[in-house]
Amino acid sequence: MSPKLYLLAGEPSGDKLGAALMAGLKSCAPDVQFRGVAGPLMQAEGMESLFPMDDLSVMGLAEVLPKYPELRRRLSESAQDCMDWQPDALITFDSPDFSLRLARLVKTARPAIKTIHYVAPSVWAWRSGRAEKMARHIDHVLALLPFEPPLMEAAGMSCDFTGHPVVAEEIASLEEARQFRRSHGIDKAPLILALPGSRRNEVARLAPIFGEALRPVLAKMPDARVVVPAAAPVASAVLEAIKGWPGTPLVLDPRNDPQAAMTKRAAFRAAGIALAASGTVSLELAAAETPMVIAYDMNWLTWQIMSRMVKVDTVTLVNLIVGKNVVPEFLGPKCKPDRIADAVIDLLKDDTARQTQIAAMAETMDKLGRGGDPPGLRAARSVLKQL
Repeated sequence: MSPKLYLLAGEPSGDKLGAALMAGLKSCAPDVQFRGVAGPLMQAEGMESLFPMDDLSVMGLAEVLPKYPELRRRLSESAQDCMDWQPDALITFDSPDFSLRLARLVKTARPAIKTIHYVAPSVWAWRSGRAEKMARHIDHVLALLPFEPPLMEAAGMSCDFTGHPVVAEEIASLEEARQFRRSHGIDKAPLILALPGSRRNEVARLAPIFGEALRPVLAKMPDARVVVPAAAPVASAVLEAIKGWPGTPLVLDPRNDPQAAMTKRAAFRAAGIALAASGTVSLELAAAETPMVIAYDMNWLTWQIMSRMVKVDTVTLVNLIVGKNVVPEFLGPKCKPDRIADAVIDLLKDDTARQTQIAAMAETMDKLGRGGDPPGLRAARSVLKQL
């Protein structure tokens, strides 16, 4: 009998994971059947979406409240659709608020349906009780990080580490990096990437700090060039925010570049150093072997709450995975231009520190699954093992 799998993705990151999993499943079980809620990448793999995934792509309390009735309706609709179809398993991707509510409804009404969640909650960092709550309705977890399975198993779920999707991303060649420099007239000058976030609130808060941090850097190294790869949703905000920055920053605007992904990869590989907001971009930089300084700020109240809940002394995955803080971080009250500037200058001048970071990045990529089977294929095998 062909496997029947109900999939639900609620945001672009889940859509990307879902598409890779679908490709892996089709290679292992060509007769597999899919149904559920999908974004464009999953739809390209052959799945029709019950309703637009964008209906679920809402972040923040202020944004959720006006859409709460619609979200409730979509939850009921997808739960009923799943139960009527009677799949072998329900697989949810990220978006825990919606995904776990859906799993609870389905598991309560149809206990025989396996429930699988792709991306373990970061209980190693904060709110460890989330795993126990998940275990009430989730049977199996697909984890992106190698140290997560024991934590999920201790909470009562089975769990497989399937590799991080960053290891499957294409990395620019050295020739592509050189071509990027040539095409923008950068030649051999120091190239500094500045990445002030992929959300408007991040850009609004971090861009002024990054600009002031770069001022003393460029004063000491006037030939350095700053390149700002902007995410499409915030490109206009980035262009506005960097108007007061020193020098003449080059903004990579993906809205005007049909080869935007390739351009970004080439810029990452061409750079000597990056100043970046905390987030998954740090792994993209690590994959490109670009040394970095991480900085992130938030409002005072959020910092007070988060700093009391967090259980680790670093938020950068390279530091977490290698077990030592080789990537400098400036978070919350420490996110000050003068401190950041000093760290950027030190890293630009200290070849030993850069090589230490590059070695830690290589170790990180290996531990995340580089060189092995693609994460989507490993996840597919884990799913089929559960059926």
